[in-house]
Amino acid sequence: MIHTIDAGTQAQGAILRAMFEARKRVFVDLLKWDVPVLGGSWELDGFDDAHATYIVVSDELGRHRASARLLETTRPHILGDLFPRLSDGPVPRGPAIREITRFCLERDLRASERREARNQLVSALVAHALARGIERYTGVAEMAWFQQVLSFGWHCRALGAPQIRDGAMLAALAIDIDGTTPGLLEAGGIWSGGDVLESPVPRAA
Repeated sequence: MIHTIDAGTQAQGAILRAMFEARKRVFVDLLKWDVPVLGGSWELDGFDDAHATYIVVSDELGRHRASARLLETTRPHILGDLFPRLSDGPVPRGPAIREITRFCLERDLRASERREARNQLVSALVAHALARGIERYTGVAEMAWFQQVLSFGWHCRALGAPQIRDGAMLAALAIDIDGTTPGLLEAGGIWSGGDVLESPVPRAA
């Protein structure tokens, strides 16, 4: 199942709790990131505020499989506030640009399940963008993940030369989203089909 949760709505609390627990297992327990942990169980930071949006993939019992956090680039966000020097030019900002952060795959999934969950999440991110008028995603990624994102077949590019930060080689990236993106992902074996599509949000006249 695909869940799109705007944090300010206070909806689907159980899904969010499962996501924060999964983030702790992946980013703190596995990857050893030095990030805040709430109550010894949840990984949250200052960007998990009322303006964040979460895309979560769960199984039929509501168990977390994959998730990502989206941040408005007109507000504080990771690339703009923590790693602006990763971009050779001005950091992309605007109402039609969101930053993808905390891309999280459940660590206990088998390889085939992880690939399926990853594809569902990537497809849901594209469907979300098309439904809500988002034209570009940005992000910061370690090089291994950045290379994987490039291989999906969509319009993705580096915003600057990779740099070593906090002991890791990081790159800033931008992904342009339009009506051709699902077809590009399908050609790359990523697109999960119509089950990820959101209903378009009407725009104000």
